[in-house]
Amino acid sequence: MPLWPRLLSRIAKITTVLLLVATVCPLAVAAESGLILIVTSQDTTPYKDVVTGFRQSLAGLNGTIGPVEEHCLQGDVHKASEVFKTAKGQHVQLILTVGSLATQAALQEASEIPTVASMIPSAAELRQSPNATGVVLDFPLETQLQWLQKIAPQAKTIGVLFNPKENRSRIEAATKVAHSLGLTLLTEEVDTPQALPDALENLTKQAEIVWGITDQTVLSPQTAEPILLFSFRHRIPFAGLSTSWAKAGALYALDRDYKDVGRQCGEMAAKLLNGTAASALPPAPPRKVFYALNLKTAEYMKMAIPQPLIDGAQQVFR
Repeated sequence: MPLWPRLLSRIAKITTVLLLVATVCPLAVAAESGLILIVTSQDTTPYKDVVTGFRQSLAGLNGTIGPVEEHCLQGDVHKASEVFKTAKGQHVQLILTVGSLATQAALQEASEIPTVASMIPSAAELRQSPNATGVVLDFPLETQLQWLQKIAPQAKTIGVLFNPKENRSRIEAATKVAHSLGLTLLTEEVDTPQALPDALENLTKQAEIVWGITDQTVLSPQTAEPILLFSFRHRIPFAGLSTSWAKAGALYALDRDYKDVGRQCGEMAAKLLNGTAASALPPAPPRKVFYALNLKTAEYMKMAIPQPLIDGAQQVFR
């Protein structure tokens, strides 16, 4: 047989073998696939939405993953320890954590397993673990201040309360960003919740709006009422942290598409499963920005919200 037909015949045979191998084992990683462990801190709607989005993303990986096991801690630290101790005896190839409790437990109990974290305030919790990355709740400072300008364009002096132990460097960075946008930050340090009333009173002198940032001392279920009462008493609008703040009386709040956060985590997980090191995937903010408006508050503050902004809001409280 001439050389060329023989080569074509050999190539055809090799191609057939490769196709058969691909049919039996679509990707090499599939043969070694272990458990995907999903651990949620709480059983609330945003957490469930993250898990839904993550599972949707995994479904698109076409056989490259093993079984998925899900645990909800219900806020129980002891349960977290039990879950991760059990995980050490299994072949777990990746962990998704949803919430700070689950994330902290995973980093302490299973730091050797690649982990994608979600529903955590910032990347600070991930910095000590080379095997962890994730999607944080906080939007970039530029994004937050640009939205503040859109919704309250008349406000040029922005009041902000913060605990210096938690947020000094963030406030320093925000001051620079604000300056670049033509805004002035009026900052007040709050070391303890007891210092909050005086700090709020100091803001009445110049602040045209108060910008809420993630801060465990300043913004909590216990401080929400006095902050919002201050806002109404002095007719100084407050920019909240989430839709629940807008519903309670904040002028507006940025929020996240939690299912998309889950899908974003799933895309990170796919890269880790394909061999990318977590250290090569820096933690990221949510890629979609939702926002909620409270038009009752806007009316009380004598602020006119443009109709396109109202139309674009994910939720409007009237």
